[in-house]
Amino acid sequence: MQEVLALQALLLENPLPGQVDVLAAAKTVLVTAESPADARRIAADFPGLDLASAHQAEGGLVVIDTVYDGEDLAEVARLTGLSEDGVVAAHTGQTWTVAFAGFAPGFGYMVGENTRLEVPRRSSPRTAVPAGSVALAGNYSAVYPRQSPGGWQLIGRTAAGMWDLDRPQPALARPGDRVQYRAVRELVTLGSGSAAAAGGDPTAEGGTTVERSVGEGNVLAAGLRVVSPGLQSLIQDLGRRGYAALGVSAAGALDRGSLRRANRLVGNAAGAAAVEIVAGGLRVQAVGDQVLAVTGATSELTILPASGASSAEHAPHAGPNVGARTVAMATPFALLDGETLELGPPQSGFRNYLGIRGGVAVAAPLGSRSTDTMSGIGPAPLAKGQILPAGVATVSNVVGSPEIQPEYPDTGVTVLDFIPGPRADWFDEAALESLCSQDWLVTPQSNRVGMRLDGTPLKRSRDGELPSEGTVAGAIQMPPAGLPVLFLADHPITGGYPVIGVLVDEHLDLAAQVPIGGRIRFRAVSLPGS
Repeated sequence: MQEVLALQALLLENPLPGQVDVLAAAKTVLVTAESPADARRIAADFPGLDLASAHQAEGGLVVIDTVYDGEDLAEVARLTGLSEDGVVAAHTGQTWTVAFAGFAPGFGYMVGENTRLEVPRRSSPRTAVPAGSVALAGNYSAVYPRQSPGGWQLIGRTAAGMWDLDRPQPALARPGDRVQYRAVRELVTLGSGSAAAAGGDPTAEGGTTVERSVGEGNVLAAGLRVVSPGLQSLIQDLGRRGYAALGVSAAGALDRGSLRRANRLVGNAAGAAAVEIVAGGLRVQAVGDQVLAVTGATSELTILPASGASSAEHAPHAGPNVGARTVAMATPFALLDGETLELGPPQSGFRNYLGIRGGVAVAAPLGSRSTDTMSGIGPAPLAKGQILPAGVATVSNVVGSPEIQPEYPDTGVTVLDFIPGPRADWFDEAALESLCSQDWLVTPQSNRVGMRLDGTPLKRSRDGELPSEGTVAGAIQMPPAGLPVLFLADHPITGGYPVIGVLVDEHLDLAAQVPIGGRIRFRAVSLPGS
């Protein structure tokens, strides 16, 4: 573990050319690079690095008051051969060190000074572990920063705010910090904390409304009013990078090419915030004249005439729309004050991207306006009646020319190229052949975290558990059941299941356009430049 922390410290103190992010895990360090060429140069530089020269600043000491009344306290006592009081004494009687972050922001994997409390995960994970739960698994201790599923053994609870975006350093305990648990009889909560950090009102940090004058004597937020959000509509940009050590994934648009295209068409910077729409159904009304463009999945775009907000809400269901007009995909168009844009269901593809000139002007926690559905960081999903303020940051005085609308596979099967590894050696040739020779069904349990696939399960050729390792978007993770999970933008940054392969970067956008019920065929390719 010391070598892992030394390598992470060295790379953070002296970043290599092209280095984007560094994530230490149990036995590995994941380095993310700007390009494949940068990744190859960084890998070539590793043997020459002097870990002895790494300056590891001594972490601070964090004291966590804990009430030891967890549901699994008795089970941990049985597993360790200690009494319940003995478990508490062993937990509070040693100093824990945050080795690495993962699973969720603020969730630190803490290593103890001995193995007296080494216990397995629960055989059946809980669907909801309360925020503040103090837990054990393997030789690690951790605190769940927010309610989430989990399979660790719960021994207590704390009111300590493990993650708060209102703090200069959001994570209470960062990698390298030392942690001392202190037994108390009751908990005292200080302050309300950040609503955004708890997955609540995203306006808590800086607000999400930018107001300016629209017409004399009338102050409104100029932009778009949400008439109907559809199935799921989220604000996304190109994501937040560089926070892996805090347990924060990059998030961002799943189809980055479509986001860039929408912004290019309306004259924005490539990474401006736009709206990502799943399966159509979004209806928005212009507040002030706006310039828009829709990219991604091929959908019918209908503009309904201005007739008041109440009429706009019911117009799509009132039979023929007198005065309605259609506009083309991948083409900039004007949505005049009071007019309503309706996105029909996709004819091909799955996700649309709605760009507005100036971008969507909302708060940018950790430097990004993206909604991260895994951690709760970023704006909440769009809601009826919400105003999406239009920003003023453009890069061109003119809009772009219409672009060719991409064609998505209409055969029902999307071929995705992947590079085998890093844990392909956990599977034999027959398993790799099975991965590539069958069509995998995208199940309804899929979301922005990952696509859960169904088919003929693969069998591992190796037993045991894999120590947690860093993961990336596009990783094909293989749980014990043998059914792949394809990680997408909101994936957990560490995982304990072997990754049989990773999608080539350009096919991540294609994967984002595969609908629920669609089918995927994997195709193994060689690493570029190898």
